[in-house]
This record gives sequence, C-alpha cells and structure tokens, in this order.
Amino acid sequence: MAPDSLVFAEIRELRLRLPHVVGVLVASVDGLLIAHDAECVEPEVFAAMSAAQLGLGQQIIATVRSGEFRETVTTASNGYVAIFAAGTSALLTVIAGRELNVARLHHEARPVAARIGELVHHVETR
Repeated sequence: MAPDSLVFAEIRELRLRLPHVVGVLVASVDGLLIAHDAECVEPEVFAAMSAAQLGLGQQIIATVRSGEFRETVTTASNGYVAIFAAGTSALLTVIAGRELNVARLHHEARPVAARIGELVHHVETR
C-alpha cells in the first residue's frame, strides 16, 4: 500500500472510532494538504489554516520554553478543532461537534498522529 493510502487509512479509522468527528485532515507544516476525510471544509484552505495554528502554537511553546509542541484544541460553542503535531513535518487536524469526548479524542488521536508522522517522514527520506 502506498504511503498516502496508509495516511488516508489512518485518518479514516480515526474518524470511525471517534463519534461526533465531522472531518479529519493531514497537512504538511507548510500547509500543503496530504490527505483528508472532511466534507465540512475546503480541505486545502483548512490545511493552510491548520499549519498557521500549528506555527503559532509552536512559537508560544518556544517563548515559554515548555518543550516541543504536541497539540492544541480550540473550543467553540458548537464544537472543537484539534491540531496535533505529526512528527516534525506534518500535522493532524480533527474537526468535531460539541458532543465529542475530548479525553477520548486525545487518547485516540495522539498515537494516530505519531504513526502519520512516521509515514510522512518515511516518504520524505526516500
């Protein structure tokens, strides 16, 4: 299976395991779309916005010298957008409704982000 197919399989499985998720995407840290399962947004635009949010989070963490950025969750009145670092060159974004169990999101998404980071790194080093 091709690496991009493996990334898509990871995000598809994550979406199936997490109730109330309406979209998942993977982008490079430069904002280029890698894979998506999200009909609720324009994936290319959202990938760029997610990368901007990741960059801001990384700068905030660097300023307070708290280690490496891992994730950020934006909470709104009707849901959540969570962005997870996926290695050093990619990110995982999860879009969900307000019924989402945020603890379960972290439990399910963190290992997926790690695997996606490995897949993307493998492609880059080829």
